[in-house]
Order: sequence, then C-alpha cells, then structure tokens
Amino acid sequence: MAGVLDVEWRHIGESVDATCERCAATGRTLAEVLDDIRPMLSARRIRIRVHETVLPHDRIEESNILLFNGVPLEDLIDDVRIEKTSCPSCACMTGTDAACRALVCGDQTFEGVPADLIRRAALKAAGL
Repeated sequence: MAGVLDVEWRHIGESVDATCERCAATGRTLAEVLDDIRPMLSARRIRIRVHETVLPHDRIEESNILLFNGVPLEDLIDDVRIEKTSCPSCACMTGTDAACRALVCGDQTFEGVPADLIRRAALKAAGL
C-alpha cells in the first residue's frame, strides 16, 4: 500500500520560531514525532507531507490545530477534547486578551500538543 499522511499545523505568527510559546512547543514536538515515525511509515510506503498554515490574528481560535489527512487530532483520539485557556504569549503578539486552544485528555490539560498524542493521531490517520 502506498499513500500519503498529510499533516497540517495551523498557528498565528510567522513561523515555528515566531509564534506563541504553546504553538512553538507544538511545532517542535510535531517535527520530532514525524522524524521518529518517518522510517516506519516509509517502510509501509507512506510518505509524510507537512503544511504549515500561518493564520492572521483574527483567526486565533484556529491556532495550534493539527490536522491529519484533514481530520483534527481531537477527532482521531478518544477522550481528547478542546478547551480555551488564557494565553499571555498570544496576548503579547495580538495586543489583546487571548484565549487559545488547549487539549484535555483525562485529567490533564496540555497547552502544547504532547508527543504521545501526535504520534497516536498520526499513526491512526495513516491506518496503523
């Protein structure tokens, strides 16, 4: 079977180095996880294609979203839901109070998306 795992990361700011703290953490973790699983996917003839979508400040509610083959991470993993939490880093960038996406899994809240959740979502989206 040959295929593509299409990964989209949406965030405000100009790049992984010029975004808010939580988005920057997600971007770095995403890159590490994809590097880690690339050989496994390659062995199954699945290549990874990554898109980084930089959002304008008025679309901050979409910031820090990871999509795998068009499906949000929270829709791929049971028991993960989205909450809004105060984001001082985005507030500094936008000049207004900001509440950004955070993932809740069990009794833990994550502002940056953790490696385990990224890995699980990527592998599920790839059919593994």
